[in-house]
Amino acid sequence: MKGPLFYSKILLFGEYGIIKDSKGLSIPYNFYNGALKVDETPDEKAIQSNRELKRFADYLGSFQSKHQDLVSFDLKSLKADLENGMYFDSSIPQGYGVGSSGALVAAIYDKYAFNKITVLENLQREKLLKLKTIFSEMESFFHGSSSGLDPLNSYLSLPILINSKDNIEPAGIPSQSKHGKGAVFLLDSGIIGETAPMVKIFMDNMKQEGFRNIIKDKFVKHTDACVENFLEGDFKTLFGNIKHLSNVVLDHFKPMIPKQFHKLWKKGIETNDYYLKLCGSGGGGYILGFTENLEQAKKALKDYKLEVVYTF
Repeated sequence: MKGPLFYSKILLFGEYGIIKDSKGLSIPYNFYNGALKVDETPDEKAIQSNRELKRFADYLGSFQSKHQDLVSFDLKSLKADLENGMYFDSSIPQGYGVGSSGALVAAIYDKYAFNKITVLENLQREKLLKLKTIFSEMESFFHGSSSGLDPLNSYLSLPILINSKDNIEPAGIPSQSKHGKGAVFLLDSGIIGETAPMVKIFMDNMKQEGFRNIIKDKFVKHTDACVENFLEGDFKTLFGNIKHLSNVVLDHFKPMIPKQFHKLWKKGIETNDYYLKLCGSGGGGYILGFTENLEQAKKALKDYKLEVVYTF
């Protein structure tokens, strides 16, 4: 048995900002995916995943009893499948900021939720917000708290524009140019990141008025501008705003950037060969890069592994 594939995602803009109502833009990233599966002879990874899913099933049981008006699951079938050894077969790297738990949540909802909201429906804002709320509660099992956006992106497999917490919609993004010099890429930090401790640092910092003002006056302002520039295909203005954003992150989000990347981050801003930003919560995993000249960026980052996500 193997279920449908659910893809990884990339939050191009909005990490941390969306907690404070900035805009955000999330796109599916089809390079990685996962599916629910049962094998005759499971390996250690499958056994570990099955164990985790059993704990998740227990969590869904208590979640469902508290939120009966929101969602209910076919827990009997889920538990029977788990007894048969079902696991989540995934190529999505964990702790890399590309939505490994989001794809898993989407797969479980898709297979076991009663009266599920489907991709084929007319997805008005109410339905999208309801899905986001359900996914947020489900994914909290893995991170302690969740916006619900990763599973939403994975489930719908559409770019999602976040205007504010209560206003989200599917988005049309400019089509890729095969021959364009500009690119968005992923840089592998080689370190596994953990979401919960990074979010805690951010929430602790938000208790300080100075940090709150920086978030509002600089971080959110440049994030919102980046989203608008990207959707309009105004890449010239976009790079000015990404440079500002990269600078703000280097100055005020240092704990979220692995130490050995501080110099590289600064070098990008100084040379304009590339600009780096957080991919997800940071602390490791992937770092997101933007460049107006991919060949130049590849030369400047020749010692690192790059994965091109989008070209323009």
